[in-house]
Amino acid sequence: MTRNAEPERAIIRRVIPFAPPAALVALLVGWLAASWGTGWSAALGIVVVVGNAAANALLLSRAARISLTAYSAAVMGGFVLRLGVIVAIMFALNRLNWFSPLAFGLTVMPATILLLAYEMKLVAGGLGQELHISSQGPRRASREAAK
Repeated sequence: MTRNAEPERAIIRRVIPFAPPAALVALLVGWLAASWGTGWSAALGIVVVVGNAAANALLLSRAARISLTAYSAAVMGGFVLRLGVIVAIMFALNRLNWFSPLAFGLTVMPATILLLAYEMKLVAGGLGQELHISSQGPRRASREAAK
């Protein structure tokens, strides 16, 4: 797999600037709806979604430099691992008196859907078109490209 750019990292660089305002809105909406604990739970949901997306981008970007098989394994294995981490974070935070799992979950789900929709918009707009997947493997493809 050869690449001129890393579209995963480009996507996350475009997503990260939305995180602080989204977390602030989640904090304020949660506070107005119930309490500061609810607001902080919602804000943490935004942080977890963006952190999850950043971890995914770094994992896929690194795996893409290795091989198509590594990329595929990172997509499937990474999804299961990151989902497990989100659930573990929720259970760990649930031990705190102020934490609201309902606010956390009701923030994580729509934030994830909005993030995926934004990623689809970026890809549909042409981000990542420079990706080239070689059928010959990364080492052989790079040797032939150097000729």
